[in-house]
Amino acid sequence: MESSNIVLDWIAQGRVKAGHEVIALDLAGIQPKAAQWRRFIDQMLLWCGVIALGAALIFFLAYNWQTMGRFAKFGLAEAAIVCALIACWKLGLESTAGKASLLLASLFTGALLALVGQTYQTGADTYELFLVWAIAITAWVLLAQLGAMVLFWLGLVNLSVLLYFQTFGGFFGLLFSSSNQLWAMLILNAVALLMWEWLRWRGVRYLQARWSVRVVATLVGVLATMLMLEAIFSDGDRYRQIGQSANLLAILTYLVWAPLTLWVYRRKVKDLFVLAGLVLSLIITFNAWLAREVLSHSEAAGFLLVGLMIIGSSALGGIWLKK
Repeated sequence: MESSNIVLDWIAQGRVKAGHEVIALDLAGIQPKAAQWRRFIDQMLLWCGVIALGAALIFFLAYNWQTMGRFAKFGLAEAAIVCALIACWKLGLESTAGKASLLLASLFTGALLALVGQTYQTGADTYELFLVWAIAITAWVLLAQLGAMVLFWLGLVNLSVLLYFQTFGGFFGLLFSSSNQLWAMLILNAVALLMWEWLRWRGVRYLQARWSVRVVATLVGVLATMLMLEAIFSDGDRYRQIGQSANLLAILTYLVWAPLTLWVYRRKVKDLFVLAGLVLSLIITFNAWLAREVLSHSEAAGFLLVGLMIIGSSALGGIWLKK
């Protein structure tokens, strides 16, 4: 990685002879080879095919809902799952195609569960579909040992939690308010992130890819920032004492999350993507607090000050990240 950065700096400084930039990139290993392009295209077409097949079954059943009988619909969905599992067995879980087949079977399982709910009108809430879906494919997720499938499973759990809070309003909207939804999802994904990084540190091979853990880290950062913004702009009129306690807890959580993220991804893991997200979060929260304090007086100069602070803080953040 260091040699790649050095060569890129040389090209930017004009220290590489004009017309020889491609040669320099090849020598540094930055320019992808033909074999790497073929592997990338193979992987892209494989996963696009999995997504397309999963969507095809759902749309086919929806389009032919009136013309197909009940048993034909169930037979088609179950046959699709069986075919995907047979393909996984034939290809083997060691191969990428075998793992993709297991992911396809997981998608078909969701289609089958939705078909059951739509056909028999069980009266179950929407969150139960995604929760049962996540439970049903848990064993496959563990067997597949695929980071993308773990993310898919975590997405189902997040969706079930979100829909649960939307279904049950609680007592007078207090027990399960919107901030409680954010808290529940923040705790869930923070625990998932800690577990993911710990398993990576322990050497679990299929969790080593940085892109997947970055998705979870980004979600944690977004949720922490949303709670902080809610604390900044909360008027505290309704349920004042509870609201003030929740705002204080959100601020303390943010003040713990930000330095911890900086220390971990600056000293231990060294992930520039996560650090860039942290800088963006700090810029948003600081300027949101400044706007609340300055613009409450409704003076025109306040808009200028906030605009200058946004530009200045963004420039400082970019300079720090570049260094």
